[in-house]
Amino acid sequence: MITLTALQSRVIGVMLEKEITTPEQYPLSLNALTNGCNQKSNREPVMSLSETEVQNVVDELIAMKQLMVDSGSGRVNKYKHRFCNTSFGNLQLTEQQKSIICVLFLRGPQTPGELRTRTNRLAEFSNVNEVEAALEQLQNLNNAQLVKKLAREPGKRESRYIHLFSDTSEAESAPIEAGVDSVPVSASEQGELETRVALLEQEVNELKTQLARLSALVE
Repeated sequence: MITLTALQSRVIGVMLEKEITTPEQYPLSLNALTNGCNQKSNREPVMSLSETEVQNVVDELIAMKQLMVDSGSGRVNKYKHRFCNTSFGNLQLTEQQKSIICVLFLRGPQTPGELRTRTNRLAEFSNVNEVEAALEQLQNLNNAQLVKKLAREPGKRESRYIHLFSDTSEAESAPIEAGVDSVPVSASEQGELETRVALLEQEVNELKTQLARLSALVE
């Protein structure tokens, strides 16, 4: 089974989603793919990626044989996935299974109830029991475990599920705040976040100093 970074999961998730919801626009141009990655709805976390960053991820996925350039795309390159349900790979998913993987790629860990609501444009589930049945199938699909059930959080009625195409160690060990979903991040992304926080703290301290000076002048 392939291992994906958080950004690679986001790109493939967008591909899977748009292939179903906007087939007239699929395969996707770099601009459309970037807009899909940065979409503010149905994305957790919301990202702000540049086209260059998305192109780098696309190049990585092409090298991994998970994406390809559409031969009929014309002057502007358009891309389509080779992740599942193609003649290029062994991963074959039902419509329901594919929709679950797609939402887990785009929104991180989800409960069966959340998955039923958030897959409504991708596949049809009559009830939560059907979602749970599809999740059970994905836990042993052709001897491969594609999703994992996380330990139920205190005070929650349902356990969440996470896909296993990325490293899940941080998602499993991180404390969960009430009403907030955790999303697995890589070591490099964690480092970037820590750098941003340090810069913000520095800016806040500088603003406090300036404010103190202004207050002294007023007095």
